[in-house]
Amino acid sequence: MTRAEIIIEGATVRTQLPGGDPETPRSIAVADGRILGVGEHGEIAEAFAGPATRIDRARGSTVTPGLIDAHLHPIQGIDIVRGIDLGGVGERSVLIDRLRAEAGRVRRQAGDGWVRAWNIDYAAFEGAPIAASTIEAALGGLPALLLFFDVHTALASGEALRRAGITGARDFDDASEIVVDADGAPTGELREESAWEPVLSAIPAPSGEETLDAAHAILSRMRRSGLTGGTIMDGSTTTLDLLESLEADGPGLPVRIASALDVRPSAGAEERAAIIRQLHRGGRRWRGGAIKLYADGVIDTGTAWLYAADTRGDGLHPFWADREAFARTVREFTAAGFQIATHAIGDRAVGETITAYEAVGCRAEGRPVHRIEHLECLDPRDIARLGRTGVTASMQLQHMQWRDPEGRDAWAERLGPERAARGWSAGSVLRAGAPLALGSDWPIADLDARGGLAWAVLRRTPGARDGFVFEPEERLTPAQALHGYTRAAALAQGDDDLGVIRAGARADLAVWAEDPTRVTGDDLAELPVLATYLDGERLDHPDHPEATPSER
Repeated sequence: MTRAEIIIEGATVRTQLPGGDPETPRSIAVADGRILGVGEHGEIAEAFAGPATRIDRARGSTVTPGLIDAHLHPIQGIDIVRGIDLGGVGERSVLIDRLRAEAGRVRRQAGDGWVRAWNIDYAAFEGAPIAASTIEAALGGLPALLLFFDVHTALASGEALRRAGITGARDFDDASEIVVDADGAPTGELREESAWEPVLSAIPAPSGEETLDAAHAILSRMRRSGLTGGTIMDGSTTTLDLLESLEADGPGLPVRIASALDVRPSAGAEERAAIIRQLHRGGRRWRGGAIKLYADGVIDTGTAWLYAADTRGDGLHPFWADREAFARTVREFTAAGFQIATHAIGDRAVGETITAYEAVGCRAEGRPVHRIEHLECLDPRDIARLGRTGVTASMQLQHMQWRDPEGRDAWAERLGPERAARGWSAGSVLRAGAPLALGSDWPIADLDARGGLAWAVLRRTPGARDGFVFEPEERLTPAQALHGYTRAAALAQGDDDLGVIRAGARADLAVWAEDPTRVTGDDLAELPVLATYLDGERLDHPDHPEATPSER
């Protein structure tokens, strides 16, 4: 009989196995990074305890599988979150004041000389043009790059455009657009990544060591809210190189990572072949094996793909100008053995993606079922198709924080009331029998998974107990939300031994001060995580005084 290295003793255990769990305290035996058994303490101690077994006392707490963020951008986020965070700024005067202050700081301090800002709400412009002319006076001639909260739109100052060599409109292989005025001059608004990437590339990049340190810091933050893993949704060969360096030469990976590799319409045969060669690349706590496609953009700027035009006449064009090329790409990478994850926000983008998946059987042989990311606006017929096909819906419900109860936000205004009322239909997806995985899309929304759980349960701002509830019929129970962040997220990335507490599963665990399936959504947002385990290695979170004690 294998002896346990650790026995976590006396906790309520939420296994995520079908059929529910006993309410009586139980214990978990762990050895070699895996779970040996779960059961009543005396039974577990008799079967697995030895003279060297460490007992981690967890009485009064609850143990769940470690949470998995099904969709995040921790590596791309290193560049995105440089500068000032303008989240919560809703008035143009405040926006201008913050930019003026940041420009003053940049002039006084040694650095790259750029004004950077991120997490900007479209509403902060209060109807003024999203154009360099709106912000130029605050910058005093400095180059500036401002990223909106969804990272699909950027605003560059005139000097930034000059340094990037942007003098007018360009043709892209995707739906990206350099917005120009009547004379053909760029206004500064840059829609989608292909349009704003040249500006980002013009900014001096951090050193390799700085990038490694920043990546490790971001991934380490995940553990504090119970996260032990996640799926990167903007990967490249450089991303895999960085993960490899963190694990081999750096401080190690503090979480477990699966990474999807971006494939854009502009990718030629040589680039695609290079991506296919990465199929089996991985390390102890990271791997590739998936690709990321885009079916559309975002609703707020009219680049989402809809069955019917939005209220401004936009929304009728896919991200891939050649729709058949998108279908061919799905076929090519499915045949090569990849799982496919597709960004699809508009209802038609979701429907067309399901159609492309159905044509290839919805999965590569021996791989997890293909998945769709975001699904902000869904047609009821496509919800039923998700249930029939088993395609995973990967949603980020805290994105509802940018909605206005009166429907005056750009997202709701463009959709109109009928389609806006179908926003983020998570409850309907589950009722249709489709898999539902949950994540943050960080740095779009906060990395703290407890906020994501709370938004799934409340569909309003946590803590605002009298706040407006968006589509209350779409709320999830705490147990459903936890499943979306554990078992469903694990299966969405193809890991049968994660997101569950049973013999043979990896010992990736979270220890909570209370049962996350038994507290209110408001309390869930701040529920202390006492400790996390990754491969059975415990990390206490010392800001919580109840942190799990241990003894031999």
